[in-house]
Amino acid sequence: MEGLIYLDNASTTWPKPENVYQYMIDSYRQCGVNPGRSGFDLAIEASSLLNNVRARLTKFLGGDEATPERLCFTYNATDALNLIIQGLLTSGEHVVSTNLEHNSVIRPINHLVRDAGVIVTYLPFDNAGFVDPDDIRKAIRSNTRLVIVNHGSNVIGTIQPITEIGRICKEAGVLFAIDASQTAGVVPVDMIEMNIDIVAFTGHKALLGSTGIGGLCIHKDVEIRQTRSGGTGIRSAYPYHLEEYPWRMEYGTPNMVGVASLWAGLDFIEEKGRENIYQHEIKLARKLVEGFRDIERVETYCCDSMDNHLSTVIMNIKGMDTGDVGIMLDVDFNIAIRTGLHCAPLVHQQIGTLPLHGGVRFSVGVFNTEEHIDRAIAAVAEITTRARTQPASAK
Repeated sequence: MEGLIYLDNASTTWPKPENVYQYMIDSYRQCGVNPGRSGFDLAIEASSLLNNVRARLTKFLGGDEATPERLCFTYNATDALNLIIQGLLTSGEHVVSTNLEHNSVIRPINHLVRDAGVIVTYLPFDNAGFVDPDDIRKAIRSNTRLVIVNHGSNVIGTIQPITEIGRICKEAGVLFAIDASQTAGVVPVDMIEMNIDIVAFTGHKALLGSTGIGGLCIHKDVEIRQTRSGGTGIRSAYPYHLEEYPWRMEYGTPNMVGVASLWAGLDFIEEKGRENIYQHEIKLARKLVEGFRDIERVETYCCDSMDNHLSTVIMNIKGMDTGDVGIMLDVDFNIAIRTGLHCAPLVHQQIGTLPLHGGVRFSVGVFNTEEHIDRAIAAVAEITTRARTQPASAK
């Protein structure tokens, strides 16, 4: 859409780099066949792409480069997180998580609590938006099987102290998994250095790939129980799903267009530099926060400091419904953001925005500019002038 200012990159990054579009088209035209199902040249070429992306992502996430088969592709991070949670927890076991989680963690856990006798502890975050690692330590019990933490919040943008939490989990002998949906591609994830057992990621956010692709990177000593079964393309006479990786966690024909998008997305990230991308985005996010601070009736959350923070900012205008603000930004100013609860109700419950129908989220991406931020600040300032005659019912 011409003239659109897109500030919804926490939902999905857009636009994608041009090389991502081109490589998706070219690879699908040239070898868009089923990998691992046949022995002709194009099928071998498709399998080679699949395995090369496994190896490259394993290295990118700081996994064990000797076991790239432990990089398993899924539909998205929600799919990956369901495989983790349902494949690790059984009746009577305890899981520790946080109020920062997305529903892709909350709902699978809650189903197991309701239906299978699993026990959960959700830990709060502090006023700045961070979970205290010592709270994790105190929450671990003798029957704790798993600690699962959102690396970077899709609502308030805070980046959690994963290294410290990982050390605590390792000392306690408890498995540690992270949801890296918002961070993989823009913030370093190092499984070995951070003592992470399992990383769940998605392709369509900071990895700059397409929708419909995600995955798991699993430590060589971790075994996840199979919760699905189906075709793998090999050993078809065997009556059960294969136990070896990656097929243990993969089912049916892979999304090869999505896999290709990840290869090209990594090309872009490595060419630009992950740290350079982060610094560009956080600089613009800081500018956005500073602009909002000068606007009467605007309240921001957990961004007094932008240290250890993603380029995601959530705010509200006192006296205005969040949905109305989003509509005005879209219709009157051609600015795309996201309003509501962002599939993370516990965050909004803790920061007090649940009764307000959530918040107005701005999330900066690699292709945003200072002009975009200036126009967003100006738009919010103008919208607040329309609210000054209304009662300030929002806190």
